[in-house]
Amino acid sequence: MKLSRRTKAAATVAGVAAFAMLATGCSADGGSAASGDEDITLTITTFGTFGYDDLYKEYEELHPNITIKPTNIDTGGNARTDAFTKLAAGSGLSDIVAVEEGWLGAIMEVSDRFVDLNEYGAQDIKDRWLDWKFEQGTDPDGRVIGYGTDIGPTGLCFNGPLFEQAGLPTDRDEVAELFGGDDASWDTYFELGAEYTEKTGKAWYDHSGFVWNSMVNQMDEGYYTEDGELNIDGNTEMHDRFNQLAEATLNGQSAAQTAWDWGGGKAFVDGSFATFVCPGWMLGTIQGSLESGGGDASTGWDFADVFPGGPVNWGGSFLSVPTTSEHIEAAAELSAWLTDPEQQVKQSKAANNFPSTIKAEETLAEEATPNELFNDAPTGAILAERAKGVEAQFKGPDDSVIQENVFGPALNLLDQQEATADEAWQKALDLLQDLVIDN
Repeated sequence: MKLSRRTKAAATVAGVAAFAMLATGCSADGGSAASGDEDITLTITTFGTFGYDDLYKEYEELHPNITIKPTNIDTGGNARTDAFTKLAAGSGLSDIVAVEEGWLGAIMEVSDRFVDLNEYGAQDIKDRWLDWKFEQGTDPDGRVIGYGTDIGPTGLCFNGPLFEQAGLPTDRDEVAELFGGDDASWDTYFELGAEYTEKTGKAWYDHSGFVWNSMVNQMDEGYYTEDGELNIDGNTEMHDRFNQLAEATLNGQSAAQTAWDWGGGKAFVDGSFATFVCPGWMLGTIQGSLESGGGDASTGWDFADVFPGGPVNWGGSFLSVPTTSEHIEAAAELSAWLTDPEQQVKQSKAANNFPSTIKAEETLAEEATPNELFNDAPTGAILAERAKGVEAQFKGPDDSVIQENVFGPALNLLDQQEATADEAWQKALDLLQDLVIDN
């Protein structure tokens, strides 16, 4: 499926040619622009909670010749399967495809199946984004294949009533200090979890997988080295972190919940666990789960400006235009509009995620709008603080597979108390061999 990439020189020439075409209101082979008279239907595939519904309507009002037909897939993992199934088939992709950071590395392996947005003005707007976010969407040949939507700076969600019942502070600033403030560590997190579990007989976190993702994302190099080599077997630091998590889980700190379901959301309502790792986009996930589980603001979830181990980015997405689109120019134009800072602020308010453009981040920090669902916490301003010091970790082609299908089952054995730490680690290595190395 992998095709040869264009050279930087070829891309530059193509970019110059494209700008010449744009200047005359025409397109090369990308169809008409949104500003033209031709009626165009643009399809777009997203996943999870993107918060685009009102923006689609706004764009259609601004461009009466454009009709947007969206498809939203429930999870990023299922969106990955959908995208690669259609890439293999050579057809079926939407005009715009949302790509999650965890499988961006795999998309980079076939980056020439996506339009180089340099040909549609990417360099003119590149200063919108954090440098590392823009670079993430750029392939090794300098082709920009995705405009950044959001990033995943991470704070700690906690349930105030459960903390109160356990004799812990409930003021979010005091909670941040409890976990160590700027020096917050996983040691402290699990120590507090042990105390909470002993006092209440309840779990501290929902399941091991999300905690593990956070711990790995904080490493300088995660599942891959920056050179693209697998970095798991023999990685002492990673193995030590796994053992630390395993000990806490085997001692009852995990509620063994199923990710993305949480018992139909009820686990967020019935006191099953007291803390939750919260990258920006996860706030929207919690919102949906609370609604599904019959909860609301009174359930007592809050958001603290602290995270064990310090700053970390988990996730974030991009909008890409496949080369199979029949309306490349219009799709590129819509992608640029949806990721404009003004639209990112609106998206953040709709989806509770955190933008990747500098101006949008500054706006949310300045507004510090109370978030009613999270006990009036100024979630945007807190996430702006959590974004300081974040550096993106290199993601290899099978990063999301390793996260979900290699370590997912191994950690589930711990959650279910069905394996020791050593047995679970070996399970992960065996799955790594089967699903990644031998595949």
